[in-house]
Amino acid sequence: MSARVRSEERRAAIVTAALEVIAERGYRGASLAAVAERVGLTQQGLLHYFPTKDALLVAVLEERDRWDAVPAGQWRTDLLAQLVEYNAMRPGIVQTFSALLGESVTEGHPARGYFTERYAQVRASMARVLRAEYGDRLPNGLTPERTAPLLVAVMDGLQYQWLLDPDSVDMPGAFRDFLTMLGEG
Repeated sequence: MSARVRSEERRAAIVTAALEVIAERGYRGASLAAVAERVGLTQQGLLHYFPTKDALLVAVLEERDRWDAVPAGQWRTDLLAQLVEYNAMRPGIVQTFSALLGESVTEGHPARGYFTERYAQVRASMARVLRAEYGDRLPNGLTPERTAPLLVAVMDGLQYQWLLDPDSVDMPGAFRDFLTMLGEG
């Protein structure tokens, strides 16, 4: 095995460990030392791969986005429903994302810019999805641009409710109900 492959595998293991530690402790409570310990490195060894905690956070967020990636223009509301079902099978990832999102609303948080940009892109993408399926007006009379933030809010809001009380909140079912309200019926 080449040194480059070993280095890529080590980076992947560090990102996975960071996801776990952030899910358990939140970003502010997560330390590089805890991540390093989880992968059998010293903190100095970890810094060889990720020179700062912020660099590691960006790698974690980018990795999560890669898992959910669908080629541009390929999203449809039925695929969104499948994504919600998929998320219901990976509570640790959803918890990490939700914790980071919540923390990122504070001034100076290293993920604030990432989430601000991500939400702008997601809203635009959801408007394109809605326009492709419904045209300029949904059956409820709203435009895709007016509906897109609501769609994103429902997806994220359901995640928070589900994380807090998974036995009482059927996240995939509730999302399908929302699609019905949009006119998916």
